[in-house]
Amino acid sequence: MLKTRFTEMFGVEHPIVQGGMQWVGRATLVSAVANAGALGFITALTQPTPEDLVKEIKKCREMTDKTFGVNLTILPALKPPPYAEYRQAIIESGIKVVETAGYKPQEHVEDFKKHGIKVIHKCTAVRHALSAERMGVDAVSIDGFECAGHPGEDDIPGLILIAAAADKVKIPLVASGGIADARGLVAALALGAEGVNMGTRFMCTVESPIHQKVKEQIVANDERATDLIFRTLHNTARVAKNAVSQEVVAIERKGGAKIEDIAHLVSGARGKVVYEQGDPDYGIWSAGMVQGLIHDIPTVKDLVARIVSEAEGIIATRLNRMAGISVARAAE
Repeated sequence: MLKTRFTEMFGVEHPIVQGGMQWVGRATLVSAVANAGALGFITALTQPTPEDLVKEIKKCREMTDKTFGVNLTILPALKPPPYAEYRQAIIESGIKVVETAGYKPQEHVEDFKKHGIKVIHKCTAVRHALSAERMGVDAVSIDGFECAGHPGEDDIPGLILIAAAADKVKIPLVASGGIADARGLVAALALGAEGVNMGTRFMCTVESPIHQKVKEQIVANDERATDLIFRTLHNTARVAKNAVSQEVVAIERKGGAKIEDIAHLVSGARGKVVYEQGDPDYGIWSAGMVQGLIHDIPTVKDLVARIVSEAEGIIATRLNRMAGISVARAAE
């Protein structure tokens, strides 16, 4: 049993998180994660309205009696979603754990905390993690450059970023980006994290609510099968490499691009169709470099059990054996 400050604070069995993912973080997946002893998050803005979010939370409760949370990602927009209404729906639904991400979450964090809700804030830099700590969040999930979605603009890989954050952040730290198996979990713990967050790996499970062909594409892809788009817009996103992402990259390489130059290619509606209809080349969809470590499509229960069992094995055998050899040599 791997017990950490994170598992104790959030009341879960294993130090494994399934963070919010647009179009993916739905009740079917989240309840399976919870039933496996990990912590899953419904993605609030995947639901068209706050009322739909309430229904999704209720559906998830019908599928599990264990702890799960809701992700609320705040992004600047010309016409932003009704964030305050989504926040109120979360509070009134009795959710006890929230994952926040994005732009200036203080208003939301303060309201969640006022209602006794634990908050994990997701960020991509040590300075942002420290800011979130000062804001009063309970834990920080920090994304290395390998991650799917938005890795920030500093381009710091997890091996450095996790350790650098652990040196300065006092609250529990969750490592995100590039983690898919027991080796990643053990490495993250060694670097100072108290748990790991997996996105792409949970996308590729039986209960994941995306098309089977997309899951099979993740298995077929290797660690090179991602593109970084929006670099010239200073809003970098890591997505699965396909015909559309390559077109976006080509436009940006010509000397930059305005959002109106590529909006027809990168619309969220097209990405939703990818997940629903199973054409990996129809639009932009998020996936991390960790695709190179994903070789099967297990149930969530089997995946979590495998990761935990193998992690305990690595710690009990490989690392302890290596430590024993070092002690023996020191005694010679």
